[in-house]
Amino acid sequence: MTIRNRIALQFSIIVASILVVFSLLIYFVSSTYRREEFYERLKSKARTTVRFLVEVKEVDRNLLKIIDRNTLTALLDEKVLVFNNRNQLIYSSVDDQVIHFNPSLLNEVRQLKEVETFSGNNELVGLLYQQRGVDLVVLASANDAFGKSKLNNLRITLGWGLLGGISLTIGLGIFFAGQSLRPISQLNQEISTITDQNLQKRLDEGNRQDEIAKLAINFNHVLQRLQFAFEQQRSFVSHASHELRTPLAALKSEIQLGLRRPLTVPEHEEVLINLSSDTDRLINLTNSLLFLARTLESINQVPFKPVRVDDLVFVAKDELLSAKPTYQISIDFDNIPDSDTETVVTGSEELLKQVLINLFDNACKYSDNQTAQVRISTDNNACRVSVNDQGIGISDDDQQRIFEPFYRASNARDRYGFGIGLSVSARIINLHHGRLTVDSQLNEGSTFTITLPHV
Repeated sequence: MTIRNRIALQFSIIVASILVVFSLLIYFVSSTYRREEFYERLKSKARTTVRFLVEVKEVDRNLLKIIDRNTLTALLDEKVLVFNNRNQLIYSSVDDQVIHFNPSLLNEVRQLKEVETFSGNNELVGLLYQQRGVDLVVLASANDAFGKSKLNNLRITLGWGLLGGISLTIGLGIFFAGQSLRPISQLNQEISTITDQNLQKRLDEGNRQDEIAKLAINFNHVLQRLQFAFEQQRSFVSHASHELRTPLAALKSEIQLGLRRPLTVPEHEEVLINLSSDTDRLINLTNSLLFLARTLESINQVPFKPVRVDDLVFVAKDELLSAKPTYQISIDFDNIPDSDTETVVTGSEELLKQVLINLFDNACKYSDNQTAQVRISTDNNACRVSVNDQGIGISDDDQQRIFEPFYRASNARDRYGFGIGLSVSARIINLHHGRLTVDSQLNEGSTFTITLPHV
């Protein structure tokens, strides 16, 4: 079942239920009102009859029967019966019918003083009349043909009105559901035209206020992220291909040079040394690609636990210096933490250590004095680690792209590296709900700052 039909069906069921309940309520109230009104008329007739019979001496039984038969308010099949305290019938408004009555009904009237009930198709009331020591029971019954006829007409009217109302509701429900869902159909048509070749296309966001407009806005945000991801993928493939082509081209050139003419032993040694160097570069590049792939694949599955950032800084320093003893790394605090928890973050110790080692290595590698200055600071919300160098610096244009995989600043391409470390570091910091920022000036140095929320 389509959403349009489901909405129309639900709307029709709700409105039909309301109409049914409303119609039943009207019919019930009208039926109750008719019955109560008719009972009041019967009571009035019974009181009038017994008062004429008892209190007005000038009116005898025969005259009272004439009055009852010729009154303008006479009802269909009307009967008025009056009984004394011995259940003897002392007055009947009709003489041509056999009178049937139940003595238990008379006793019930004497106990309750007023009874409303039925006698076949007729409504019947019983009243206890007490005056001057005389106890009389009056029974009055009649058939409210006119009231029942009006009630039947009301039932027919409500039935047809209910049928028409439900039919109209179904039609309007289908129409308005279609009208309401038309923007979604338009969105579906627009979405069906979007492929990997035109991710820059955006959906119409309408008034930017209703739910469908917000859906279009959110989908446009998804498209923007997809477009960014595709552009990163293309950039990744382009830079990876370029990095792989360089050592492969060098290998091929050295091999062609060796095959061009007979070489002396020193020349053979030189060719083999160059081949070994290019092979090492190719192996390192392949390992970097493998590290990048494995890191991005498992980055969201690493368990987090409390980690002391200040301790981790010293551990990263020791590991880097053990591999590259010519580097110099100084560590200092901008402020003394107010509590032990201000340098404790929730994260992966191994991943954060890899980020620190990468930043320390870059600072030393791109500085002529191979020195990195590390400063740790905290506040009420976050812990920060700043890595400063006095190296070659980064231009403003390059700063916008240095966190892309394989991207390298224009002035850093003569230094050994593949442009992978910063992109992986940025993703690791984002995974820890932190930020990795850079502040740099050409030929003056760079400062990379890690900001992480502490516990």
